Formats: sequence, structure tokens, C-alpha cells
Amino acid sequence: MTHSSGRGLTLGTDGATREGSHAQVSNSSITGTAAAVLVSTESTLNLLNTDLVATGANSSGLVLLSGTASAQGGSITGVEEGITVRSSGGTAAGSLVLSGTRVTGQNGSAIELTGNSTTTVDILNGTTLSAGNGTIIDVLNASTATVNVGQSNLTGNLKVSGNSTGNFTFDNGGLTGDFIVEQGGTGTLALNNGSLFTGRMENVQDASIDSTSHWMMTGDSSVTNLNMNGGRVTLGDTDSFYTLNLETLSGNGTFVMGSNFANNETDFINITGEAAGNHDLLISASGTDPAAGVPLQVVHTGGGGAQFSLLGGAVDLGAYSYSLKQEGDDWFLDPETRTISPGTKTVMALSGTAPTVFYGELTTLRTRMGELRYSEGRSAGVWMRAHSNQYNVADASSGVGYTQNQQGMSFGADAPLPWGDGQWLIGALAGYSKSDLNLSHGSSGTIDSYYLGGYATWLDAKSGYYVDTVIKYNRYQNDAKVGLSDGTRAKGDYDNHGIGGSVEVGRHIKLKDNYFVEPFAQIAGTVIQSKDYRFSNDMEADSGATRSLLGKAGATVGKTIHLDEGRILQPYLKAALAHEFASNNKVKVNENSFNNDLSGSRGELGAGVALSLSRDFQVHADFEYSNGKNIEMPYSMNVGLRYLW
Repeated sequence: MTHSSGRGLTLGTDGATREGSHAQVSNSSITGTAAAVLVSTESTLNLLNTDLVATGANSSGLVLLSGTASAQGGSITGVEEGITVRSSGGTAAGSLVLSGTRVTGQNGSAIELTGNSTTTVDILNGTTLSAGNGTIIDVLNASTATVNVGQSNLTGNLKVSGNSTGNFTFDNGGLTGDFIVEQGGTGTLALNNGSLFTGRMENVQDASIDSTSHWMMTGDSSVTNLNMNGGRVTLGDTDSFYTLNLETLSGNGTFVMGSNFANNETDFINITGEAAGNHDLLISASGTDPAAGVPLQVVHTGGGGAQFSLLGGAVDLGAYSYSLKQEGDDWFLDPETRTISPGTKTVMALSGTAPTVFYGELTTLRTRMGELRYSEGRSAGVWMRAHSNQYNVADASSGVGYTQNQQGMSFGADAPLPWGDGQWLIGALAGYSKSDLNLSHGSSGTIDSYYLGGYATWLDAKSGYYVDTVIKYNRYQNDAKVGLSDGTRAKGDYDNHGIGGSVEVGRHIKLKDNYFVEPFAQIAGTVIQSKDYRFSNDMEADSGATRSLLGKAGATVGKTIHLDEGRILQPYLKAALAHEFASNNKVKVNENSFNNDLSGSRGELGAGVALSLSRDFQVHADFEYSNGKNIEMPYSMNVGLRYLW
């Protein structure tokens, strides 16, 4: 409908009785040039699925002159403002309820409150506001607006002029835009029940954030009084650095802060008055190191006894982690409190694990082929071996600790040499193993190892002496995931190569009643290629060349039991003392040098059984435990099969 006054519908007030008009409009469209609808004092308008459209210059879709209006669904559109609210006839109070309604000010604000009006505005259930000038709610000319936003996500700015008041409460609602209060004005903001505000606050008097709500700053902000009821404030993206200026801080909450410590840049909380409560700082981790020796201030207060602490107790910055230090009423990240960071620990763990991967795959004579003396000169054959090992590593000198779980499979084939009376056996082996590393703070690593090798064994059945040599080439595929102090993860990966071998010498000595003892000595070593690589957070690592030289001496004691049908069972126990000689394996993180020192001695205990099921087929199993300086192996299990011809 349209009207000759330029308004599609006017709800007026009787001048004598001061009685207003009332209208309910459903499923309709109202168009006007100056305004689609005007609602005066004491008048009431209820809209249901109705569109209001104003088409003239400077027009508003809906004008409230201290009246009351509600809209459910539909839309309200004006060329200038979508909705204009003004006082009229000495009556300032009015109310507006929008539920699932689209409000558009094509050139101006979505809702403008002006002329000394006092109005309650409820924006509910998916209502949207669109403003041509970017200000979705504008409180002007000594007006007071109490705005409640529920289950609606708004985009645009809130603005309160110098002599006006705007009180905004969000309940399961959201705003992407700025809240700007001019000097002399009053503005408050409350975020409740899962609300999210993304934007700046400028000259806001009071703001409160409950435990389910979040303020994401997009620029420097100023609030007179901030009450943290368990809420969270994020001071911008990690690569943007903003200052939050407060006069007072109260309650308990979390502040998420970005940083670039290589350039001494950080977000900053500046509290000029008193601060109270306990507050957590979640400062973004970085792969780069801070500027050398410079404490970095993150909080200033004017007193009041507030306490600030780092979530997780530290922030990870490149090669080291740093703690928070209080000096008077200020808080700093202190370089003197540094400890080795999870990133560095992961780099060291990957580098230090390669030798244990190598040794876990390495096969001694007995664990590779059971008991060759069953073969009766028919030593040619094929074999396979499955193994599973666990290592608990704790390097006291560096504080690096982790658990390594390794599983793998080996295959091989061998044949006797045509000379030497069948005492020489040569063979080839190949295999794969996967090692999973578990470190603290959610860091982890994976090493996929592929290997090829050869072996030569001299075995004198008459004297019992034997010499077993193995040489092995490995390709390692290393993958690391670092859990950082701010809850993020950094990733890095690299491939490298290694070569190593073993020489084992022993003697099989037969005792009475088919018992035997087998003293042995072994020397094994490996060298793993150094490698430079970079993590996703720009932390640089150089694994360095890793070397290991392991000596071992021990004895195996067992008994040979002859079963029926020519089968032979041989259970055994073994004990050994091993010593790692290599103590200087350097790694670098951001040019900081660290040493993987896993040298030291450890004792080994084991038990096993070899069973000849026939003249052609053997099975064997071996179990070990070892413990010593830096490394414990809770278990090592090997199960093998060998077929002869």
C-alpha cells in the first residue's frame, strides 16, 4: 500500500486523548517515499512476514516516534536508514523487536537512534543488519539505546555519539565490526552464552566476557573497565601486534597474544589503574629465537595485585622455552629462564633414534637363523624374522626423554661357499621397520626405515667357534610433529641414509647332559648422514652426522633336547653387558648447538627357544630386556622361520 503523505502507513496519536493507533500486518508489502511506515507515540505495529520499502531520497523503511514495533520475518529497507528511532511529544521511551528480519539502510545506518530517544532494541533469531555507511546501529543526539542481540550474527560497526549511551548485550550472538564510543559518550558491552565479538573497542566504558564467550581484537583497543568472567580475549592474529589499553581489569580470564620475538614485537596489555584476579596468557609459539638476552614485556599494570601466568608454564620460541617473570607491576618473558623447547627435543630425538632403529633391525646369528648346527651341513636356505622393540630414552644431560616403539620384518637367503668344507655361509637380507616416537607436550615422530644388507658366517661345527659379520645400508624417512605451548603443531620431515655393520665372535661349548654354553663378543657401529631441514613454523634444524659404536660381551646357556621323529628343542638363557662409546653427536636448532649423548653401559637379559620341526624347517623365538644409563629396553621380541634345502 502507499499513501499520499509519502508514507505507506501512518499510525498516529490522538492529540486530545493521547491514544495511539495499533496495526497488525501479515504477509504483505508496504511502500512509501519518505517512509514505508511511521509509528507515533503510544502506537503499536506488529509485522509478520511483511516487507517495508522506502524509495525516496533520505527515506527510512520504518520510523518510530517513541512508538513500539515488532517484526517477525520479512524485511525493512530505506534509501538512507533502514529504521529511524526518534523521541516525540515529550515521550522518549519506545521499543523495537526484530526476529529473523532483514534490515537494510542502503546509504546510511541500518538502525539510527536520535533526537533524545530512549529505546530498547531486541535483535533476535537470525536477524541481519546491513548498512551502506558501515554503521549498523548509530546512537546519536543524547539518545539512549539498550540493545539485546540473541542468536544473531551481525556485521558492521556500533557507534555511540558524544552525548549518548549505548548498552549492548550479546546472548549467543556475534558481531564482526568495531564498537566506537565518541568522547563524552557512554558505551557498554556484555558477551554471554557463547558470543563472539570480532573487532575493535574504542573508548568503551565497561565490557564483560563470560566463560563461554570470546573477543577477537582486530586493532588497538581501549576499555575503561574490563571484567573477565572466565572469558577469552585474543589480541589479533599471530602476525599482528596490538595494544589493549585498560584502566581496570577484574575477574579471571585468558588473553591470547601474538609475538615475533626475533624482532621484539608482541601484543601488549597496558593497564593504567588497578588490576585484580588471576589471568592466563597464551602467547603464540614461534620457530624463531628471540633477540638475544632481551626480556620482552607483555603486561603492565598500575597495581592491584593481579596475577598473570603462562598457560602450560612456558612459551616455545625456537630452540628454547621461556617462562614469565614479574618485576613490580610488570610481566616479562625472561631469557634467563629458558629450557630446551619441545621442537629441539623432537629434533634431538629423531637424530638420536636412528642408532636404536639400526640395532633393532640388526640380526645376530641366533636371532637371524636360530641354530645352524641343526642343518648337518645342509646350510642353504631362506628365512624371515619379525621383531618388536620398545626403548625408553631419558638423556639426563639435555632433559630429552621419549618412548620409541619399533616393529619390523626381515627376509634373507643364504648358501654355503663351495670351498672351506662348508664352514662359510654367505647371504643377503632386506627389510623394513617403523618406529613411533612419543614425546612430551603432544610431540611425536615417525621413522620409516628400509634396508638392504649382506652377511658372512664362519661356523666350525667341530670346535664350536664362529664368526658372524653383517653389513647393512639404511634409508630413513623421518617425520616429526611438535606440540607447541600455544596448542598449535609444527611439522618437519627429511630423508637420510646410514650404513653400519656388526662383527660377532663366539664359541659353542657342549657340556654334559646336552647342556651348552656360548660365550660371545660383538662390536657394532653405524654412521647416519647429517641433514638440514625446516619445520612449518620456520624453525631450522641440522641433525648432524650421528655415530654409534656399541660393544657387547656375554654368554648364552641352554640345553639341546632331542624329541621324537628327529625333532630338536633348544631353550636358552643369555646375559650380556653392552657399552655405547659414542658421546658426541651434535645437532643444531636455529644455530644453537646441542649434544645427543647416549653413551654408557647397560645390562641385557634374554631368553629364547629354537625348535627344529624337521630336517628342513626351523622356528625360533627370542625375548630380551635391557636397562642402563639413558636407555631402557622393556622388551624386545623376535620370531623367526628358516627353511633349508
